[in-house]
Amino acid sequence: MGPPMPAIEWTVPLRFGVALGLGFLIGLERESTRYEEHKVVFGGVRTHPLISLYGFGCAWLSRDGTAFMLPVGLLSLAGMTAISYFTKLSEHRYGSKSEIAALLTFVVGALALLADVWMAAAIAIVNTFVLSEKPALERWVERLDKAEFLAALKFLIVTVIILPIVPNQDYTEFHINFYVIWQVVVLVSSIGFLGYMLAKRYGEGAGMWLSGVLGGLVSSTAVAIASGRKAEQDPEAGAPGLQATLLAGAVLYPRLLLIIAFVNEQFIGPLAWRFALLGLLGLGLAVTVRMPQREAPTGQGAAGLENPFELSPALLFAGLYVVLSVITVLVRNAMGEAGLLGLSAVVGVTDIVPFIVPLVRHVREPTPLAMSAIVVATMSNVVVRGVYYATLVRAERRETLWRHAAWALLHLPLVFVW
Repeated sequence: MGPPMPAIEWTVPLRFGVALGLGFLIGLERESTRYEEHKVVFGGVRTHPLISLYGFGCAWLSRDGTAFMLPVGLLSLAGMTAISYFTKLSEHRYGSKSEIAALLTFVVGALALLADVWMAAAIAIVNTFVLSEKPALERWVERLDKAEFLAALKFLIVTVIILPIVPNQDYTEFHINFYVIWQVVVLVSSIGFLGYMLAKRYGEGAGMWLSGVLGGLVSSTAVAIASGRKAEQDPEAGAPGLQATLLAGAVLYPRLLLIIAFVNEQFIGPLAWRFALLGLLGLGLAVTVRMPQREAPTGQGAAGLENPFELSPALLFAGLYVVLSVITVLVRNAMGEAGLLGLSAVVGVTDIVPFIVPLVRHVREPTPLAMSAIVVATMSNVVVRGVYYATLVRAERRETLWRHAAWALLHLPLVFVW
């Protein structure tokens, strides 16, 4: 290997060029807007480079001893933008993005000298992107579901405010760490929210199979129940609903592996081939479902799925995590390995993630007992999904039971293989 490339030394002339180039970038966008929309904007391809150099010069004087020049320069530009803004208001023209863009250009020029160059570049690029993508952003806002946005906002507020101040230490002999718990809640909810939004956006018109795949990122059990209820109302939806249920179950394995990798990466190797095999088995059982001759019914979108960024499912997950962590320790101490395997068979009726995460967190490396308990928990969840769907859809009961029974039984060899 040759010698490493030397790091760029950001000399003053180079920083001057960066300030000029970034100002030109913003000015180019403003100039194109002027021609495309036939609007009068504050500054264009010449003004914005000058504003950036004005900020650079004020920063130079400030660093050279004339400290008041930087705030005075910003205030003088703010005065000019204020005049422009109020002039527009008097002409019944509204909006302040051009004036704010000019102020940001001044800041970019100053940062090009005083701070890391990447900060000036990041502000300039984001500024240009937001200005240029105004039509796309406005269309996106028009389609935005206000309730979903508020749910995500509430969750993010709670996470950003609470997570940094939660103590990162274990409590009691059960090793309850609230910081770790909330980290896992954020991870699981983020994966689920991605699937939830994709299901809302694409699942409605692409068929129940896509609803199953995307819904599996949120909750495979919820997909089984939602698909079963849809098939109750429309008998022709029985086979597509069964396929969606099996596909959601197949997606559970990569979703679960991603969560486990975040908690304890030592489990990735031993679990990867097991989960890949089980996921492919579920996929095979799904694609071989005999579909009706008529066109497949439309998917259910996000019907039956709860927004993972709502506080109630997040707090429910955290509560299950604590309860199952305590129960796992008590059962293991009182009944040993047999008790833990029995508990893993029972947790399938609920969300198995709050059971598996503390299990892999509290061991340094994979053990035969931990691996067996994880496989048994997933097997239990397969059985529960099959029972739910078979109970709701009588017409597909035989198909549902034998496919889920075969899938569950194929877990058993992996319980004993190490």
